[in-house]
Amino acid sequence: MFPASDTVLVAAPAATAVFTAVLTGGPVSRVRLARRLGLSSAAVTKAARPLIERGYLHELAATDRTGPGAGRPASPLAVRADREFFVGVKITADELIGVVCDLRAEVRATARRPLADPAVDGVLAEVGRLVDDLLDAVPEHRTRVRRLGLALSGDVDRTTGLVRYSPFLHWRDVPLGQRAAEATGLTVTVENDVKALTAAEHWFGEGVGAESFALVTVGTGIGCGLVVNGRLVSGSYGVAGEIGHIAVDAAGPDCHCGGRGCVEAIAGTDALVAQARERTGRADLGFDEAVALARGGHEGVRAVFTRAGGAIGCGIAAVANLVGPTRIVVSGEGLAAYDLFDTHIRTSFERQAFGAAARCPLSIRPLPFEEWARGAAAVSIQSLVLP
Repeated sequence: MFPASDTVLVAAPAATAVFTAVLTGGPVSRVRLARRLGLSSAAVTKAARPLIERGYLHELAATDRTGPGAGRPASPLAVRADREFFVGVKITADELIGVVCDLRAEVRATARRPLADPAVDGVLAEVGRLVDDLLDAVPEHRTRVRRLGLALSGDVDRTTGLVRYSPFLHWRDVPLGQRAAEATGLTVTVENDVKALTAAEHWFGEGVGAESFALVTVGTGIGCGLVVNGRLVSGSYGVAGEIGHIAVDAAGPDCHCGGRGCVEAIAGTDALVAQARERTGRADLGFDEAVALARGGHEGVRAVFTRAGGAIGCGIAAVANLVGPTRIVVSGEGLAAYDLFDTHIRTSFERQAFGAAARCPLSIRPLPFEEWARGAAAVSIQSLVLP
């Protein structure tokens, strides 16, 4: 079904533009595509033809004329979602979360596997088992899957699949893309987990149609994915958007990155727990217990969340001031305690955002880890059309 040489679905710019527009915003007529992309109708038809012939696009039944003299009915172009499937895996320090998605990034199957050891060899072995579990669940998946997306926290070179540094896995300079491809026989893309989630939201979620937006994640780490001029921004060194390592308190706690007073060192889950333990004198206190104490009125622990909200708000304001996104989406596993620092995030954001940037809407969107795995699959989908 998939020739060995078929690494990129389309190469011509017009075909890339047409396929991406239909994939993220379809079904859509050729006339509207031509207007939206600044192409002639003939150019759109020429670009779409091979995609239709190969089964990635198809024509829907013709719609009614919109009025007298409107010409023949339009036959909108749509993606054939089951033409190809994609596996996405989110790697955490203690678990793998996997999904199979269709071409529209709709989740068709899910699976999880615990990680007893975050060492590279053990993770790769479990990834292989998880992929097999997912592909064996539905017979058509194995025959229609050729791509695997991996997402994990840290400094990742998407172009080469190299994990330069992953603090929670304690990895440095791991050629994950190459090794995962050898282990699974699939074409592998590797991306920072926040950027992968941002890619999914940009093409298939809150960010569809937005030329610029930001996604901020609150949890073990504090991350941010940025879309500017319709493109996910990685920067020259692949770490654009790392608001977790913006210093907001020069006298604040040391951060694992080597800096001091970083947003993440104040507001990351581990930092919150450490501060709550200090305030209570309980060395065995966990995150859920800290949340319960704060909700129960413990002043010292509530102050920890108040400080965290202020730090996160400063980081989000920095994004608004520097990039000026249309909207900012806030997500992450830390949203389970969002009620404890919501007000403080918004107050700090409004105080630090410059001028009209303070009007940028903050959208709260809790997303389970399956959505992060879907982000890994979305990056793999993007690799069909974006080199």
